[in-house]
Amino acid sequence: MPKTILNIRIEESEMELLKRYCQQSGRTQTDVIRELVRGLKRKIVGQSDK
Repeated sequence: MPKTILNIRIEESEMELLKRYCQQSGRTQTDVIRELVRGLKRKIVGQSDK
C-alpha cells in the first residue's frame, strides 16, 4: 500500500508527551500515530451504530 507523508502542528507540550510515551513504550512516533489513526475507525463505526 502506498505511503503518504503527514505533517502536523502540535503544541510543544504535546510533542514532549508523544516523545516521552514513545521512549517509555519503545515505539516510534510513526507507530504510535498510526495506532491512534486506526483507532478512529472503531470510533466512527461505533457512532454509526448508535
